[in-house]
Amino acid sequence: LRQNIKTQCCVKLSVQPSRGLMDEKFIVLVQNVWPGFQLTVHALHQCEDGHSWEAFGHYTADATGTVNGSQSGWNPQTSSRQMRKMNVQTPMEVTISVYQGHQTEGFVDQVSLAGVLVERWYMAPGVHRIPITEGGLTATLFLPPGPGPFPGLLDLWGGTGDLLEYRAALLASHGIASLALDYLTPKISMEAGETAYRVLQQHPQVLGSRIAMLGLSFGCSVTLKMAAYSHVLKVRQVLFIILTYEEKEVIWRNLLLPIPTDPSQSGRDCELFLLFVSEQVGRLQCPLLLVVGEDDQNWPAYESAMDMKEMMERAGNSHLLTILWYPNAGHLIEPPYTPLVRASTFKPAQSPETVDGGTFSCSQEDAWRKTLVFLRENLKRMKVLLF
Repeated sequence: LRQNIKTQCCVKLSVQPSRGLMDEKFIVLVQNVWPGFQLTVHALHQCEDGHSWEAFGHYTADATGTVNGSQSGWNPQTSSRQMRKMNVQTPMEVTISVYQGHQTEGFVDQVSLAGVLVERWYMAPGVHRIPITEGGLTATLFLPPGPGPFPGLLDLWGGTGDLLEYRAALLASHGIASLALDYLTPKISMEAGETAYRVLQQHPQVLGSRIAMLGLSFGCSVTLKMAAYSHVLKVRQVLFIILTYEEKEVIWRNLLLPIPTDPSQSGRDCELFLLFVSEQVGRLQCPLLLVVGEDDQNWPAYESAMDMKEMMERAGNSHLLTILWYPNAGHLIEPPYTPLVRASTFKPAQSPETVDGGTFSCSQEDAWRKTLVFLRENLKRMKVLLF
């Protein structure tokens, strides 16, 4: 009992940075505990939709009574929904706490030894958020701090039908003017994408000759179609990311395989779609980056990537292809430290749960880091880049 009281009085907890970007790692330092003392570092975030997310790690203090650790991953407390930051103008607030012993549950019912509140932002100080309605668009432009002009990026999310801004905001925080677009309009997909591309290209603070595109999930198909067929883009280089859908839960990838090779043998629209996507890559005359989660249970990402690789070899443009493989990653490889769940509810609300698969922590960090390097290197020397 005396040891517990003394530890409660003396334990010191610090987290750096206490206020930073979402893709910065938490460094947690616990001091003034007994050597060999077992403790749990716990992170708790209350999401905008009312659901809670938590992460925790077990540690043992060293000979100096110190623990030095970092955040690794998140676990949902109450929801099977993915965490989406809808208001990027406010921070993601995370409470970091220290508990005695190696705990795994019941944190809200315990008294912590110490706690601090930290902020994680998708928008860096000085980033400008500008709603775009020109041409009937539903979009938001994020401009980096400073006078510009900046290289640009058109951000196409998946098939949820929402305007999701957090990735574009984070890219703008790294110096790239980014336009988040809801392309699932009544006119849908390619036309909306071309209009958004023109808006971005003609903006006075954007380098119109250095524009990238980013496609995730269903957005990948739109990106690739624009790269292969659009006369607006006149593409020189493409970076295309596949962020690689049980009747209670549906493993969609099992419904889509095998990928057909003959349109006459395809009995489903989604099978024809897979064949169409695979064939488009033969038309590309620009570098292509695929990021593949091999444990994707939502979409046959691995098989699609292999098919695209074969298609590009046949077309003689395989030298343009780079693939990042992540064996244990699932469907949505988002920016680092973004919480995800293995199975999630897909719109519409009455649809069954879909199994996304995989784990994400290491793949998120690695893919994001390599993506930023790719963008910085290629937007400097190339005239047009699709992502």
